[in-house]
Amino acid sequence: MAIKRKVNAVWTGSGFEGQGSLSSSNQFFKETPYSFKGRFENEDGTLGTNPEELIAAAHAGCYAMALSVGISKAGFEAKKVDANATVIMEKGEAGFSISEIQLHVEGNVPGMDEAQFMELAKGAKAGCPVSRALGAVNITLEAKFVSA
Repeated sequence: MAIKRKVNAVWTGSGFEGQGSLSSSNQFFKETPYSFKGRFENEDGTLGTNPEELIAAAHAGCYAMALSVGISKAGFEAKKVDANATVIMEKGEAGFSISEIQLHVEGNVPGMDEAQFMELAKGAKAGCPVSRALGAVNITLEAKFVSA
């Protein structure tokens, strides 16, 4: 079974001064703006999204879901799994590249012990489909267990 997700990107104008928009088939993105300036010169993100932010969102969402599934398979129910991903992009000789993704997760799982949570957190990092797709990038994980 193949699952397909589609987002359309439209760009008008030059690479540096032009602008683009993203639209998804489910309308979550509907002509969401992005631009060179918004990507490289607007640290607070108020000028629209950018590809790296979207990768971070996809990775955090996929990871949180994968960890929650692992927790459920272990016979527990998470009160809360709070995950975030930070994409680090650096300029090298060949241009900009994503050099690292930092995953941070905090989990509150009643009845589970910290060692089991940490094991599941590491397993979710390795097993999350987005982590596997981004295997060429160094992915770090910082996990914190909150006792219920």
